[in-house]
Amino acid sequence: MGYLNMPDSSLIQQYIGGDEKSLEVLILRHQSKIYGFIYSKLGDRDTTEDVFQETFIKVIHTLKTKKYNEEGKFLPWVTRIAHNLVIDHFRKIKKMPMQREHGEFSIFSLITDSNPNMEHQMISVQKELDLKNLIDELPDDQKEVLIMRIYQDLSFKEIAVITDVSINTALGRMRYALMNIRKMIEQRKLVLHD
Repeated sequence: MGYLNMPDSSLIQQYIGGDEKSLEVLILRHQSKIYGFIYSKLGDRDTTEDVFQETFIKVIHTLKTKKYNEEGKFLPWVTRIAHNLVIDHFRKIKKMPMQREHGEFSIFSLITDSNPNMEHQMISVQKELDLKNLIDELPDDQKEVLIMRIYQDLSFKEIAVITDVSINTALGRMRYALMNIRKMIEQRKLVLHD
């Protein structure tokens, strides 16, 4: 059987066994999808090239250290690595001055109904409340936005790009996430301290 007809799992096993050509075939097989995925999030060819290369450096490192255990699911695994590196890229940008969007928190206060300080309260009580358990109960789309916003400090614009939705959809998901968290807090008689 030639390289081109081999399933991903066989190529991975051959590469782990020392056959460098197998990795080249794997990369060629999936590069357009991975590159396209990264470019759709970043929209800049130079940055996409950097993240693409970084993705495969991580892939190679994981395979070389024999830590890969997702046999048959190579593409989703590589896509997850790329997705995490895209998030890292946005977080690095945020550390640069003048990147913060002005007015973001006024938007936030408009969507949080009767309690404009909900975000700040949630941040201040993370240690007292086991918020992680509440967050884990949210639908996946709401949980993703809330984690990116509160724990990773990404803007709604960045969240919209990463999750491939409109800013309004990202805002809506955050609003529903906060409403659901509030309901759970009330139902369980948990106390939010200022």
